[in-house]
Order: sequence, then C-alpha cells, then structure tokens
Amino acid sequence: MLSPKKRKYRKSFKLKQKNILVYDTSVFGSCALKAIDKGRINSRQIEAARRAIRRKLKRDGRLWIRIFPDIPVTSKPTEVRMGKGKGSLSYWAAQIKPGTILFEIDGVPIELARQALAYGAGKLSIKTKFFQKIQHII
Repeated sequence: MLSPKKRKYRKSFKLKQKNILVYDTSVFGSCALKAIDKGRINSRQIEAARRAIRRKLKRDGRLWIRIFPDIPVTSKPTEVRMGKGKGSLSYWAAQIKPGTILFEIDGVPIELARQALAYGAGKLSIKTKFFQKIQHII
C-alpha cells in the first residue's frame, strides 16, 4: 500500500473539502482518467485500480499515478464511548478535487486505454471520466 515514509505528526485534523474545480492537464501520457467529483480515495483503492489497469494493458505501455495518499484517517473502534482521545490511524487517503487527473497512460491504442481506465475507474469511489490529450500539429 502507498503511504508516506515520514511525517512530522502522525495524526491530523479532518480537512473540509471545498468544491473547487482544478484545471489539471495531461502532462505525461496521451490519455488520462480525470475526477468529476470531490472525495477521498484510500491507498487500497489506488492500488486496486492500478492493478486492474495493468491487467487490462497486459503490461504494455506506460502508466503514471498522479495522486498520492498523504492524509492520515483515524477511527475509533465500535462501541467505544465519547472522549478518551483521538482514534488510532486506520488508513491513508488522498484528497481529490474535481478536475484532478488520477491516472495517465501512454504507448497503447486509444481503445485499449479507454477500456483499461474504465476498468480501473470501477475500483474507485468517485465519478471519473476518460480524458484524451489533444495533439496540436504545427
């Protein structure tokens, strides 16, 4: 699973998500998976999506993961009374804003990339769409 190597503090405050649109453009690959919703994606979901995309691509092409889970999420056990401090670390999550590019692919046909990213999008907990880089011919 993905997680930061080192952090100054083990636990952090709960972040409030603002619905701010991010104009993120494809930098590495020719096609990408872009987030439509805001939300949190944990490291298990990122890894499951990566494996699903890799399986569809049959190890061809190149894959970039553009998000990293750097937010610690804590939870208390069930049936525990209020108080007595903050719960222990449960998992690491990535904060996603609308317009954020999650995965990018290059070196495979567009149809195969579309299928692979759709298959990987099924593993994520937010709505996404396929995004293709526009090639400018000079």
